[in-house]
Amino acid sequence: MIRLDTRDAGFADGFAALISTARETTAQADDAVATIIADVRARGDAALLDLTARFDGHGATDVASLRVTAAEIDAALAGIPAELLAALDLAAARIERFHAAQMPRDLELPDPEGLTLGMRWTALDAAGLYVPGGKAAYPSSVLMNAIPARVAGVARIAMAVPAPGGVLNPLVLAAARRAGVSEIWRIGGAQAVAALAWGTATIDPVDRIVGPGNAYVAAAKRQVFGRVGIDSIAGPSEVVVLADAANDPTHVAMDLMAQAEHDEAAQSILITDDARFADAAIAAVEAALAVLPRAAIAGESWRRHGAVILVRDWEEATALVNDLAPEHLQIMLADPAAVFARVRHAGAAFLGRWCPEALGDYVAGPNHVLPTGRTARFASGLSVFDFLKRTTWVAAAEAGLRAVGPAAVALAGAEGLDAHARSVSLRLAR
Repeated sequence: MIRLDTRDAGFADGFAALISTARETTAQADDAVATIIADVRARGDAALLDLTARFDGHGATDVASLRVTAAEIDAALAGIPAELLAALDLAAARIERFHAAQMPRDLELPDPEGLTLGMRWTALDAAGLYVPGGKAAYPSSVLMNAIPARVAGVARIAMAVPAPGGVLNPLVLAAARRAGVSEIWRIGGAQAVAALAWGTATIDPVDRIVGPGNAYVAAAKRQVFGRVGIDSIAGPSEVVVLADAANDPTHVAMDLMAQAEHDEAAQSILITDDARFADAAIAAVEAALAVLPRAAIAGESWRRHGAVILVRDWEEATALVNDLAPEHLQIMLADPAAVFARVRHAGAAFLGRWCPEALGDYVAGPNHVLPTGRTARFASGLSVFDFLKRTTWVAAAEAGLRAVGPAAVALAGAEGLDAHARSVSLRLAR
């Protein structure tokens, strides 16, 4: 764990090292992924069967048998406690309500020259959803990825999830049904991404692939981009917590560990203006690591990538936040809105001492699929806009063409595009 103080002479170098350290890269997976994608493109279903047997340890005689049936989902739901299904439904309803409010309106704008200009929104035909199935199962990820697609109007949502030994988490299946997923495939890794992107004899291709995964999944999404759209290349999770001495250090410590327990490459950073509170929070982290079930993962994350930064004031802190551009930002201060007003770069913000980031992971409503690795400088979290396209349109009668056409002729001539110019001027000459 790194401790930095903005008052120290070496702070600038230490902070630069903190934000430039690569916590995970897909480079080591690129060659293997390229081979897998080429195999799926060349052999289709046969490659999927071979790769699923190799990586997930369960065989199948045909790809159709890898699709989860409605009866299997029914059986999974029957074994889930009612209170857990109620929690899932509460989360889904809140996520759906927030994303429904994002839906844009079409635009139609008559102008003074007699043209009518417009923009129309339409949904993608099909979306692919990748759901991790490794160190943990994430039904919340199913809701966050599938519900915006359904709200946007996507007709087909195909989900791929690795199923080691053929077994799937029942709550993942319940979340898929609640979110409106059309089809579920027991296929994981780069081979699932390739199948969704290119299609096989059994699996139809999609238009966009969303959802997190390991380095191989991230590398595969990068390599199929252009054939299909993707949400982002997701990196390890991260949180920056701004907290003063009025906070309970145990609360802050658990907020830091909530990110650290995701995986060893996750990053948790505390920024505070009180040195004694920093000491107390660090001690609380160590106490938490003595009891957390995922302490081995969280401890490795904290030791390798954790940081505590002491600042003079919150204006200085927000400048650091804008440099870090974190995936998650917690502002645990008396007036969080005033500090948040100066934040330009963050994937999602959580304001106040009673608003831990974990609330946003499950039931708050905004999406938890967010830009990582400082990409919040130019990227945003998943939304309905990821599943919509804009088509602009123009309608012009003769009067409109005569009003603006001469300018188009002049500009086309200046660019040396004679056919462009003539396509307008011939009409003007009538």
